[in-house]
Amino acid sequence: MKKHADLLIRHADYLDGSFELQQGNSIAVTDGKIEKIGSLDELKEAYTFTRTIDGSGCVYLPGLVDAHMHTGQQLLRGRVLDEMPMIWTRIMLPFESTLTPEKMRLSAQLATLDMIRSGTVGFIDAGSYFMEEAAEVYLESGLRGALSYSTMDQKGLPASISMDAGEAILRTDRLYDAFHGKGNLSVYYSLRSLISCSRELMATAASRANERKTMLQAHMNEYPGEINFFMEREQMRPYEYLDRLGILGENFLGAHSLLLSEEEKDLLAQRGVKICHCPFSNCGKAAPDTPSLLGRKITVGLGTDGAAHGGMSLWNEMKIFRSVMNLRFGVPLSNPAVMPARTILRMATVNGQKCLGNPDGGVIREGAPADLIGIDMQKPHLAVYGRLSNTLLESVDASDVTDSIVGGRVLMEKGQILVLDQEKILAEAQAYQEKI
Repeated sequence: MKKHADLLIRHADYLDGSFELQQGNSIAVTDGKIEKIGSLDELKEAYTFTRTIDGSGCVYLPGLVDAHMHTGQQLLRGRVLDEMPMIWTRIMLPFESTLTPEKMRLSAQLATLDMIRSGTVGFIDAGSYFMEEAAEVYLESGLRGALSYSTMDQKGLPASISMDAGEAILRTDRLYDAFHGKGNLSVYYSLRSLISCSRELMATAASRANERKTMLQAHMNEYPGEINFFMEREQMRPYEYLDRLGILGENFLGAHSLLLSEEEKDLLAQRGVKICHCPFSNCGKAAPDTPSLLGRKITVGLGTDGAAHGGMSLWNEMKIFRSVMNLRFGVPLSNPAVMPARTILRMATVNGQKCLGNPDGGVIREGAPADLIGIDMQKPHLAVYGRLSNTLLESVDASDVTDSIVGGRVLMEKGQILVLDQEKILAEAQAYQEKI
C-alpha cells in the first residue's frame, strides 16, 4: 500500500548540504519535513500526494533567514540614507514612538510580502511596539519567525514608549504567552540597546529567557560610543560586562557585533554566543572580522536590519558582504576566496536557522524541515553557469524567486503569493503614502 505525502515537488534540481547541484530528483514532503528525495517514478510508486508543484526549470535551495530585522521600521524606507548621525535618536526612535496598531499591521504585511518574494523563509525581529499586531500577520503568513518586544527602561524616552524594567519584561511575557510555539513563531526576550537598559532589566530579561528556554537578543558593539560607555563606567567592554553578569551563553544572539576585541571574540566562542551581521547597514559603521569569527566556530548569521537600511533582500546583503570581506581581508592577503560563496550561503541558511533555534534546518536532505525556495533558472543571467553556488550569489536577485515553502506549506507558487492579499495590502500602502 502506498504511503501518503502532503507535497510533491517534481523535477526538483536542488543544492545539497555542500551547496553542490543535484539533478534529476523529486522531493516528497510530509508533516513539514522532507520525507524522501528520489526519482519521480520512485516517489510516485511509493506515495500518493495531496499537492504537486512542478519544479521544471528551477533549482531549489534552503530558504534564507533574515537573522536581524525591524518590522516596526518598514514605513521608514528612504528616510535614513544620507542622513547625518545619530539616526537612532533623531529619526528612528521618534518614528517608533508614533507607531499605532494600524501602522504595525501594515508594516508586518509589507514585510511579509517582501520576505516571501525575496526568498526569506525565516526572520528574527529585533523588537518594536504593538508586536501582537505583527504576530497575527506573521502567523497568518506561515513564515518562520522570532518576535521580541522593544525593551528599554532608559529615562527620558518619549512618553508613549517609556517604561520601567518590570513593565518592559511584562510586555514580552504577554507576547510569549500568546504566540510562542504558535504556528512557526517563537518569542525572544530582548535588550534593545545596552546603554538604554538598566542592570536590573538586563538580568531579569536573561533570567526570564532561561526560565522559558528561549533566546535573548541585543544590539551589540555597533558604535564606538556604545563601547566607550562601558569602558568609562565599568572598565570593560560590552560583551565582557554581560559575561560578568552571567548573561552570555548559547541562547544569546548579538546583532551586528562589529567592533570586537580579541578577548571578546574568544569569549563569544567559549560561551557559544550566536551573532548576526547586517552588511548594508554595517557599512556605515565598520567591517566585522568575520573570517576570525568563523575560524573560532562562532555561529554568524546575516540580516538586513530592516527596510529602513537598504531593503529586505538577503541577496543584496550577500553580495555586499562578499565585496566588503574581499576588500577588507581578501585584497591585502591576495586571497579572493577569503569568504567563498558557499560560506556566505551557509551563513544565510544553516546559521540563520541556528539563530532561530533550528539546528537541523537550512539544508535539503531527508528529515530536515521543508523550508525551501525555488529559483527560476530560465533567465538570461542564470541560463549559463559555472559553479552554481557562485552564480546564485553573483547574479540572483529577489525577482528570480518563484516558489516559497515553509514547513511544507506553499506560501508562493510560480511568483503568486498564496497566503496574503497582496493587492489589498498595496492599496493600503498607497493610501498611507498619500497621507504622509
